Amino acid sequence: QVQLVESGGGLVQAGGSLRLSCAASGRTFSSYAMGWFRQAPGKEREFVAAISWSGGSTYYADSMKGRFTITRDVAKNTVYLQMNSLKPEDTAVYYCAAGGYGLGSNQYDYWGQGTQVTVSS
Repeated sequence: QVQLVESGGGLVQAGGSLRLSCAASGRTFSSYAMGWFRQAPGKEREFVAAISWSGGSTYYADSMKGRFTITRDVAKNTVYLQMNSLKPEDTAVYYCAAGGYGLGSNQYDYWGQGTQVTVSS
């Protein structure tokens, strides 16, 4: 069993940066791949980024490449999403998830409650 708690969301101006954190509980955290997804009002949840259980492999949605960076600290049971050059269209609730390494939300077994990111123009 893994429990996930996101933090770090907030209001930022376009062009700014935020770093999201996802703290995990459970001794098996290091065996799971981790992902970030987001959901904007009226839209479906979409994939943002994923990192393998070892941290050696990462994958990003095309619109996030070069702007977002996913990392994990196994010792701290935490995964991070560094978001730079934010745009108003990045406004959404951001969720972290633990499970398989992939783009589909159905590949992940555990989800956090989400953290709101709002980017003003």
